[in-house]
Amino acid sequence: MTDYKVFETERLILKPTSEEDVDFYLELWNCSSWIKYIGDRNIKTIEKVKEFILTKINPQHERLGYSNFTVIRKLDHKKIGSCGLYDREGLDGVDIGFAFLPKFEKKGYAFEASNKVMSIAKDEFGIDELMAITTKDNFSSQNLLERLGLISEGTIRLPNENKDVLLYKVRLNKSKNR
Repeated sequence: MTDYKVFETERLILKPTSEEDVDFYLELWNCSSWIKYIGDRNIKTIEKVKEFILTKINPQHERLGYSNFTVIRKLDHKKIGSCGLYDREGLDGVDIGFAFLPKFEKKGYAFEASNKVMSIAKDEFGIDELMAITTKDNFSSQNLLERLGLISEGTIRLPNENKDVLLYKVRLNKSKNR
């Protein structure tokens, strides 16, 4: 993995995801809330997690300079979630996404990490607009997106999916015209 920048907030470290995070992602991608709200991606082994990091996450980072961050709590250096910027098929723009292990939800970590990733998008990568998607029944995610300033734009169906999801957008550079 090349030289990727690490970012910090008051309570968190946002480190670009790498192969050293495979155990954590095996747990995160198979926890009940991930499966309910994001979907079962059938990544059930360390080998499959490693393959996903090497074939999806790392190539996007190499191509665009950004991708997924592993969120680490400074207090104890525990990996607690993920947050990042994604080039998602079916979206005409950059997607911000986040997911945390259930025991670390409702503690402000997702807001803190997402807020930092939004500033990284604007200040480090010059991104003017972000999008986000969430399921219609994920009210916590919807509330967080709205707290971050994203506005609901209706629904969208992504390629190879069988359900519509809610689409949110926000302009990061308010001085530019829409």
